[in-house]
Amino acid sequence: MLGEDDDVFDSVTWESPSAPTYDAGPSAPTGPGFRQSTAESEPGHGPHDPKWEGYLITSVKDPVKELADTKDAYVSYLVSAKTNLPIFSTPNPSARRRFQDFVFLRNHLSKDFPACVVPPLPDKHRLEYVTGDRFSPEFMERRRADLHRFLQRLSRHPTLQRSTLLRAFFESTEWHVTMHQHVAHPPGPEHTTGVIDSISDTLLNAFSRVRKPDERFLAMREGVDKFEEGIVLTERLWSRIRNRTNDLTGDYHDMAVAVQGLGFLESGITDPLNHFSNTLLEFSALLRHTTQTTTDPFLIHLHSLLQYSHANRAVLKLRDQKQMDFEELSDYLSGVTSERDRVDALRGADDDRSRVEKMRKLDAKIKELQDAVQTAHETSDAFSDETLREQTVFQYAKEAEMKEMLGNLADGQMEFYKAAMDEWDRIIPIIQRIRVDV
Repeated sequence: MLGEDDDVFDSVTWESPSAPTYDAGPSAPTGPGFRQSTAESEPGHGPHDPKWEGYLITSVKDPVKELADTKDAYVSYLVSAKTNLPIFSTPNPSARRRFQDFVFLRNHLSKDFPACVVPPLPDKHRLEYVTGDRFSPEFMERRRADLHRFLQRLSRHPTLQRSTLLRAFFESTEWHVTMHQHVAHPPGPEHTTGVIDSISDTLLNAFSRVRKPDERFLAMREGVDKFEEGIVLTERLWSRIRNRTNDLTGDYHDMAVAVQGLGFLESGITDPLNHFSNTLLEFSALLRHTTQTTTDPFLIHLHSLLQYSHANRAVLKLRDQKQMDFEELSDYLSGVTSERDRVDALRGADDDRSRVEKMRKLDAKIKELQDAVQTAHETSDAFSDETLREQTVFQYAKEAEMKEMLGNLADGQMEFYKAAMDEWDRIIPIIQRIRVDV
């Protein structure tokens, strides 16, 4: 239904106040998803609305079996892009990558951008609709389609599309060197130990729920629950439809054989019955074709969308954890402060030197905790702001994929019913020519 270049977002506006590195020229994409805005002064543009710097159109093509006659054989894919993002050094980068390269990309984007909804990779164990080994044409094509969708999701994201690791994925001629450098020198500040690390996980996770929940995120989680419930129900129903269609495919084939057998017995109408048998066989093949080209891709896309939603849910859960860290540290600070006040009130009841030493340690602990609470509060607020932007980005992506997925399903069903009507229309005149003597 949608072309390769018309499937990103159609609910975002395209007006960029700053000129991109590349002049897109008269051939610049103008379809849905390429009107992406960076202007904060736009009417209705809020502080939590995402901002794009341009477009990134990606594709995964041409799976090739490398080192075919060795035990180290693998499949490589041609990844290519069209872009006007300033971070890229060319508007048309391309490279060949294998599945493990996609795994590395996904894992490290998740580490580098914990507040972003990084899309999942295709589930290795979710290939029940594909026969053959991992080098069969069916398997390679299905994986190519899944990896294509994975890169599309990254390219739609206003932060991930501009990551240096994604740029290297498309541009680097020494990708393995890039991987080693990224592991050795990950982006962002190095992790430092502090009071948060010294507090046990038992304390920080003493409560499984946020005690002062934000209504905005409660509504988001409720929306995620309903969306996933709908996806699961739809997947279950269409799996049943697929099974029933497979049964019908076999039934129509068996009926065709039976009708052909009747043709041998009824010598006067052998030819019409053979034509009818052929129509049944064609209809059976049409059912099988529709399952392979429409129903199976629909089910796989449904499950992929469910996994994508799980990644979104994980970001919401991590935001809650940041708030719980702040709440637990605040309570811990309150407890230490109360302990200091209690010790201070015991003047003369204890050894003075012991009390003074204890007060000194408690004061130092309070200062450390105050800094940790301030940091946790800033982290929680910043993470919440990022999560709000992420939900908008995910909503755009979800709507675009739903439009594409349901459009492809509708197109496939229309093609099936049109072809089915043509088959049955052709047999009607042949059946009508049979003469019945009363």
